[in-house]
Amino acid sequence: METGNQTRVSDFLLLGFSQDSEHQPILFGLFLSMYLVTVLGNLLIILAVSSDSHLHTPMYFFLSNLSFVDICFTSTTLPKMLVNIWTQSKAISYNGCLIQVYFFTVFIGMDNFLLTVMAYDRYVAICHPLHYMVIMNPQLCGLLILLCWFIIFWVSLVHILLMRRLTFCAGTKIPHFFCELAQILKVACSDTFINNVFMYVIAALLGVIPVTGILYSYAQIISSLIRISSAWGKYKAFSTCGSHLTAVSLFCGTGLGVYLSSAVTHSSLQNSVASVMYTVVTPMLNPFIYSLRNKDVKGVLGRLLNLAAPCS
Repeated sequence: METGNQTRVSDFLLLGFSQDSEHQPILFGLFLSMYLVTVLGNLLIILAVSSDSHLHTPMYFFLSNLSFVDICFTSTTLPKMLVNIWTQSKAISYNGCLIQVYFFTVFIGMDNFLLTVMAYDRYVAICHPLHYMVIMNPQLCGLLILLCWFIIFWVSLVHILLMRRLTFCAGTKIPHFFCELAQILKVACSDTFINNVFMYVIAALLGVIPVTGILYSYAQIISSLIRISSAWGKYKAFSTCGSHLTAVSLFCGTGLGVYLSSAVTHSSLQNSVASVMYTVVTPMLNPFIYSLRNKDVKGVLGRLLNLAAPCS
């Protein structure tokens, strides 16, 4: 798209959900509540894992990393949206938008990687229980996390470097509540072919490879469970995967919903509402998924809450 008024703009406008000023207090209260629940819930998971030596295992190490990433994930988008609602402003600076794109890409990628690593952890625990602590040693766990961070940091940086070469028209409006890469490329005033190719290739690689890893891990787990003769043994082994399967289904299901929504409809409001599911709802629900289905975590959280309660 070529326009006569191309410039490296200083600000973008985030259109958000509603132009009606009467709806703004409701949206502010709703998203503030969801943000606080997300931060508090994930902080409690991190505190529980770090404070109890019985939870110093690979599974809970990855869970605490997932909670940290979920806090950062929601903090990338929600605080700016809440400020804009409160001040009745839609502006976000050009540099602020690039920073938001960078960290959003980092943390959504880390969510994806961590769920894959957690699937591998469950595969080793069920299919190779006698060698679990030897295979999933602290060095390997740390290396897996560092490798995930390294890959996604560089992928996100390339996205930003490619975006820096684009030009935008004055008064550019982004039909979303945050700076999403795909939406920004749609409103650019210069050629985005290279950006789109890189975005789709990376999305395919970072989508297909982790999903393939998760499917392979659970195929091996199911194959191993079939060979267990005891029904109780099968239930006990598979129950350790319940929380992870729920989290994976929620993350992948909402992500697929956003993709289908953007493909089927051109309504910016519907796309924004669909995006809320994986940017806000999923990180908010993860602490409940992992605590409500896990006796160890529930026990530690109960003790922490009892300690925090004032003595009568």
